Amino acid sequence: PSLSLERTLATVLFTDIVDSTGIALQMGDERWLQLMEEHDRIVRQEIRNFQGREIRSTGDGFLITFDGPSRAVFCAEKIRDGAATLGLEVRSGIHTGEIEIKGQEIGGIGVHIASRVLGSASDAAIMVSSTVKELMVGSGVTFTDKGKYILKGIEGEWHLYEVERV
Repeated sequence: PSLSLERTLATVLFTDIVDSTGIALQMGDERWLQLMEEHDRIVRQEIRNFQGREIRSTGDGFLITFDGPSRAVFCAEKIRDGAATLGLEVRSGIHTGEIEIKGQEIGGIGVHIASRVLGSASDAAIMVSSTVKELMVGSGVTFTDKGKYILKGIEGEWHLYEVERV
């Protein structure tokens, strides 16, 4: 395999509004769109505060990269807290690994792992891979061991942790 110059180490954060479809149906389009504008404003402010890079909005969440895991975890917590003021629960999945940069988009296994970590998060949890937990030793953040998971399409078992206290 050739080494791509467009490959780099990054921390990938996926966010997702819990039960967005149900909430949207309950509220109706106009109120939902207003709520989404406010949600997006809060998320983008925190991305700036923690020097992240918005890759894209996923409709009811975001894909964001950071230069390190602490910024991603702290940002995810602030997004969760901000969303809670709107009556929304936001869950997050975070992984640090190599990613491919394709113009304004990103890809590669590191992105897929972060997406699968998000998929394992319940309610307003911030879930992280063992890589993130290990890189954050000494940060003061505490994690709860959530056990081993099979991440669809990813080789092996993955130890995942929930951020307990930031």
